[in-house]
Amino acid sequence: MIMLWIGMLMILASLNIVQYKMKKQRDQNLKYITEKLSMMLNEQAADQILLGTDDKVLRDLLVQMNLFVEERQRITARFAKTEQSMKRMLTNMSHDLKTPLTVVLGYIEAIQNDSDMAEEERERLLEKLYQKTGEIIQLMNSFFDLAKLESEDKQILLTKIHINEICRKNILQHYDAVQAKGFKAVIDIPDTPVYAHGNEEALDRVLQNLLSNAIQYGADGKLIGLSLTYDDTQIVITVWDRGKGIGEYDQQRVFERLYTLEESRNKAFQGSGLGLTITKRLIEKMGGGISLQSKPYERTAFSITLKRMTY
Repeated sequence: MIMLWIGMLMILASLNIVQYKMKKQRDQNLKYITEKLSMMLNEQAADQILLGTDDKVLRDLLVQMNLFVEERQRITARFAKTEQSMKRMLTNMSHDLKTPLTVVLGYIEAIQNDSDMAEEERERLLEKLYQKTGEIIQLMNSFFDLAKLESEDKQILLTKIHINEICRKNILQHYDAVQAKGFKAVIDIPDTPVYAHGNEEALDRVLQNLLSNAIQYGADGKLIGLSLTYDDTQIVITVWDRGKGIGEYDQQRVFERLYTLEESRNKAFQGSGLGLTITKRLIEKMGGGISLQSKPYERTAFSITLKRMTY
């Protein structure tokens, strides 16, 4: 009987020792985790918390905390990217507004300071003043449109739209510009009616932007094209030109918010960087996608993909 009691006491003592060691180890682990969290809060570290332990509760805690660390890293990266974009936006806005406003001020001063100015010259300057004012309004509207698209304030109603007719209408609207610049146009739109789930007004704006860009920045190649292809599930609209093209580095970034090209196509292409960003947002609102492939002086193609409707 005495031996039994002694055995039980030894077992209890052993359990207490094991529990003490486990508690001590857990305390050390928790202290380590606390120190790592403190470093993260002070932005001295952003690595995952790596800790080997047999404690299931601690392992589960570490898994959740490391998921939190990963999400924090993603948020930090997005914030840094957004901050960089905002700085670039302010720089571009300042530049893009300063130039036409300086010109406007020059026209106004010329009209005010020359009381003997001929009526014909006055009319010419007033016309220039009107045009520059329109450019400023258009620029501000573009910034406003992008802000609405990114804040989800702008709702786009999706319906069944006739893609063939929309493509024909938009290329015809650019016919005069194509002719004036001496371009050859290659149009490949099938006779078979093709329908998509989209928004006609939004697609009009997308095609107008892509066609205008192709005409303006593809002038070296004197060739512009628009094609429409499809299969059972999707439609692809491609607008292409044979101009200077877009460098490989810039191809990955032209759709970024307010990213502007430097030497890739043309000095005139620099500016607010809104057109392709708005284009991408509109396509995404219609559940589609847009991609770019460019080989200088051979083919620079923007391809829009939309869901096909067959009913």
